[in-house]
Amino acid sequence: MNLAQLQEKYAEKKAIGLSLDMSRGKPGADQCDLSNGLLDAKWLQPAKNEVNFDCRNYGILDGIPEVKRLFAELFDVPEAQVIACGNASLTLMYDYLAHCMIFGSGAEPWCKQGNVKFLCPVPGYDRHFGILELLGIEMINVPMLADGPDMALVEQYVQDPGVKGLICVPKYSNPEGKTFSDAVVHAFAALKPAAPDFRVIWDNAYIVHDLYDETDPLLNILEVAKEYGTEDRFVEVASFSKVTFPGAAVAAIAASPANIAAILKRMNIQTIGHDKLNQLRHARYFKDLAGIKAHMKRHAEILRPKFEAVLDILARDLTGICTWTAPRGGYFISLDLPAGCAARTAQLLKEAGVTLTPAGATFPHGRDPGDRNLRIAPTFPPLEELVAATELLTICARIAVLEKQKI
Repeated sequence: MNLAQLQEKYAEKKAIGLSLDMSRGKPGADQCDLSNGLLDAKWLQPAKNEVNFDCRNYGILDGIPEVKRLFAELFDVPEAQVIACGNASLTLMYDYLAHCMIFGSGAEPWCKQGNVKFLCPVPGYDRHFGILELLGIEMINVPMLADGPDMALVEQYVQDPGVKGLICVPKYSNPEGKTFSDAVVHAFAALKPAAPDFRVIWDNAYIVHDLYDETDPLLNILEVAKEYGTEDRFVEVASFSKVTFPGAAVAAIAASPANIAAILKRMNIQTIGHDKLNQLRHARYFKDLAGIKAHMKRHAEILRPKFEAVLDILARDLTGICTWTAPRGGYFISLDLPAGCAARTAQLLKEAGVTLTPAGATFPHGRDPGDRNLRIAPTFPPLEELVAATELLTICARIAVLEKQKI
């Protein structure tokens, strides 16, 4: 279609009065329904757990043994290297970074060391960038390659002692859905940063979020780091937020014994314990890692048709115009348009009633230097609405591209 035809098609779609939200990677209602069994009070009877502790009361700072054991299986680490907490892994990352700023990570507090910098694989997760920005940490873009961040560039940047760390999603990355290769994981473990208090936040949000039986394997960073004697540099987090209920899940942190001890020391002042009743019902509901994986297959059956529908429409309408990722898991599809076209595409979509994550959000400070990247979140809308929104997206993208060519 030429520009005039596309504009006419856009006007027709706009007149429908759509009101669709694809701005966040939220599970749909049908996914939440998969976990409704958790609402049965039987999982909380008796309220005393396997060591005869009353989970209604204060105590057990590092989480009840049953749920720690579940996360230990998930992370593939000893149970003693796990702390099970409250609802959100985002909270754990925020707290850890804030504590590093205030108290340090084995050295002087970061806030007393001048300009603190973090490396940020891009495109990346906007909430990571939001934490760093709020804490006043300078963010340095590191391009994502096919198998993970550009590690040659990372190795150069970490020679600056002001670079205190890196934050990333190593499996089914947000938004590209890429999984770090074995070589990249080993390169992380082998890093020789100038800063002795360098830390990598390993946000393994999609550790069991596979769409297909053939999964993308990811090496265990804490195990690999032991080979290099660098296990104290890594802090790994994950949660059940997209496994059960996003608003009522359990999150956990895994790290070296030294880091676990330091985190618990600070946490002992912060709280007298997390929601152990919620931990108890999750542990009893799933029982073990096999129970989680069986549950996630049911999620995949809901999500797979949505991802495939989006990819089919992109292939039909945008081949030769844009590029995109085709992830085997996770929650997002990353769309790259010609330079200077992402913000205009998002604007046209919004005016027609479809909300995406803002253009630029996948870069620090919301500034995409090429104005190219858009994050598509296929999970929340019902399939019919998702198809309508994606078809409108491709119309808007083509309009933006043709408008840019006329300038």
